[in-house]
Amino acid sequence: MKTWELFVIAVGLSMDAFAVSICKGLSVKKATAKEAGIAGVYFGGFQALMPLIGYLLGINFQSLITSIDHWIAFVLLSFIGLGMIKEARGEEESVSQSFGPKEMFPLAVATSIDALAVGVTFAFLQVEIIPAVCLIGCVTFVFSAAGIWIGNLFGCRYKTWSEIAGGIILILMGVKILLEHLGILH
Repeated sequence: MKTWELFVIAVGLSMDAFAVSICKGLSVKKATAKEAGIAGVYFGGFQALMPLIGYLLGINFQSLITSIDHWIAFVLLSFIGLGMIKEARGEEESVSQSFGPKEMFPLAVATSIDALAVGVTFAFLQVEIIPAVCLIGCVTFVFSAAGIWIGNLFGCRYKTWSEIAGGIILILMGVKILLEHLGILH
């Protein structure tokens, strides 16, 4: 997988964390660099950890399903993308203004579950996992920290669009992987 493709996937995966960060920024009167950093570390850290765990799980099953790995990647990425789009269309959630572990840990886990499935896909595609998870973690860190400031300045009006954009990106990457493996794209 090319670096630009990993970057596009990283952006797509970071959109859930970005959307939550926007709402966290909205929940505080005056966002600080510390709060932006906390959000970045939690969300970026979990977005890096989950694909690593998924990758380690995936390599254990790789030999059993290599003939259909491109279909698995397509289905997983499409499913995750559609879930993000559906979630974006749902009702608004309330977000606590606290940045403590009790509030941030569940948010970080919830926004990174899709990255676990992407990690499984990475195992099937034989992606170099360390650079991939570093890129995903760094991109999510930046988007999450920026989300705190954006939310604090503008409110939640960008939340829905960021989740929809992330979902579309993941679906398109799944379609691209499938078409490459079927020999339609080179």
